[in-house]
Amino acid sequence: MGVDVGSVRVGLATSDPDGLIATPVETLARDLKTAAPAPDDAASPVPSDVARIAAEVEERGARVVYIGLPRHLSGAEGAATQGARAYAGLVARAIAPVPVHLVDERMTTVSAHQALRASGRAGRKQRSVVDQAAAVIILQTALDRERSAGARAGEYVER
Repeated sequence: MGVDVGSVRVGLATSDPDGLIATPVETLARDLKTAAPAPDDAASPVPSDVARIAAEVEERGARVVYIGLPRHLSGAEGAATQGARAYAGLVARAIAPVPVHLVDERMTTVSAHQALRASGRAGRKQRSVVDQAAAVIILQTALDRERSAGARAGEYVER
């Protein structure tokens, strides 16, 4: 599965069983009301968006989850990067033992907007699917790298 984490929405994508083609799944609203669990507190409530990702992983039999890691064009990390790392940790704990990897997502949202504009979706209509489109780009890029390198793409997230 591919996940594009935003401050308001989370886009999900999945692939066929052979890991060849990424396709959009859905856009989730971020659950910012549920307190994030402490790393060592399994009893803490899980945000509803993370719980939904866990349900999709189980339902689809996902073998890995790739989460986009937003970096600056220079490669430097900022506040959004730290937020994605924290979110990836929540997901990793929720879906264990399925591995979570962070993959560079520079320009995915820009590419997603361009692709949607090219397909005839404009303005407000893009908002509901741009996160899914970005998740598709994240997942497809990871799948392509995985096939060419023979190993999982990105940075492994510890539980």
